[in-house]
Amino acid sequence: MSDGVEAALAGVLVLATSVWVGGFVAIVVVARVSARTLAPGDRVAFFRALGRAYGVVGGAALALALGSGAALVHGRPWDGVVGASAVVAAALVAALLTGVVQARRMTRLRRSALDAPEDGQRAARVRRGARAAGVLRAFIGVLTLVLVALGVALAT
Repeated sequence: MSDGVEAALAGVLVLATSVWVGGFVAIVVVARVSARTLAPGDRVAFFRALGRAYGVVGGAALALALGSGAALVHGRPWDGVVGASAVVAAALVAALLTGVVQARRMTRLRRSALDAPEDGQRAARVRRGARAAGVLRAFIGVLTLVLVALGVALAT
């Protein structure tokens, strides 16, 4: 691959990774602020809309980052770092798909809990689901950081 193509791919990789990581951090901040400032029903509606809007932006950024990263290592021998990068990237995509399914399920559960505030069992399911969602988000964050570290190792 020519130096110009490699430089362009590296630029796409850096920009897309910045959007992905920055968006991930921004959503954490927005989640904390919205928990303190929005009523539960408003929060559900807000995150449903945010998820749909950011899903496109974040998904495209992640796809561009993974695609440009794969193009940059194409033809390189499969050593431990390349293999680990592929495994972590696949785990990240799987975790994200799990997160989308979980978010949709939590939206439905939170709406039903708002409709029946006296239902203690439903409220407990919401709390358990929220804890599970937090663990999954943390896992996605860790996978993201590991993938960035592996990318740095590949670039050196």
